[in-house]
Amino acid sequence: MQSTSESVHGHGTQVSSPGRLENLTLWQRVHDHLREEILSGRLPAGAELQEVALAAELGVSRGPIREAIGRLAAEGLVTVRPRRGAVVRSLSKREFLEAYQVREALEMMAVRLAVPRLDPGHFERLDALVDQMHQHAEHDDVQAFFEANGQFHAELFAASGNGKLEELYRQLLGQMGRYRMRSVALRGSLQRSVAEHKAIIRAARKGDVERAVHLMSEHIRVPQTRLQSLSEDELTGVELAS
Repeated sequence: MQSTSESVHGHGTQVSSPGRLENLTLWQRVHDHLREEILSGRLPAGAELQEVALAAELGVSRGPIREAIGRLAAEGLVTVRPRRGAVVRSLSKREFLEAYQVREALEMMAVRLAVPRLDPGHFERLDALVDQMHQHAEHDDVQAFFEANGQFHAELFAASGNGKLEELYRQLLGQMGRYRMRSVALRGSLQRSVAEHKAIIRAARKGDVERAVHLMSEHIRVPQTRLQSLSEDELTGVELAS
C-alpha cells in the first residue's frame, strides 16, 4: 500500500477530488484487509488493534487506520476504547441470539420478496448450490459447505430486488461470520441443513410463498433453539470444541 502522505500531502488546503478518491481507496483497502483478518479468525476476539503498529505493518499513516477501525466498529466487529485502542469483539450469548433473531426476520423477508421473482435461471443456480453443499457435507468440508451455503442465501437476497435488505444482511453476516464452527455445532448436522434447503426450494418452485417463508424461519431457528438452552460457559465450550 502506498502511504497516505504520498496520496494526500502536497495539495495544501485545497485537496483535489483525485486526492480524496485516492485516500478513500486507501482506507477502504485497509478496512477490507482488517475485516478479512477478523472474519477468518486470524485476528481473534480480544485481539488489540493498535494504530501505530498497524500503520507500520501496512505502510500507511494513522489516518486510514483510524477510518477503517471506525467503520469496523460501526459494523460491530470491533470495540473502540477511549485512549486504549480498539479490540476485536466477541459476541455474548445474548448478542449471538439477537443476531439469529434479526437474521431470521431478514431471511423471511428475503424469501417473501424473492419467491414471486424466481425464474428458471434462479432455480438452476439454487439447485446447483444445494448439490455442492451435499457434496461438501459428504466430505465434511465445512469451509466449502459454508461458502456454498452463503451463496445460496445471497442468491435469494439478490432475487428479492431489495438493495437495503441485502445491505443489512451483509452487515449482520459480518458480525456472525466468525462463528461458523459454533453455528455448525449448534445446528448438529450439515446433511440436515441440506435437506432444509431442498425443502425451501421445493416450496418456492411451487410458488408457495408462505410455505417457503415458514421453512426458512424453521431453518434459522434450529441453532437458535439450542443456543437458548446453553449457558454462557457452555456456549464458549461449544466454540472451543469446534
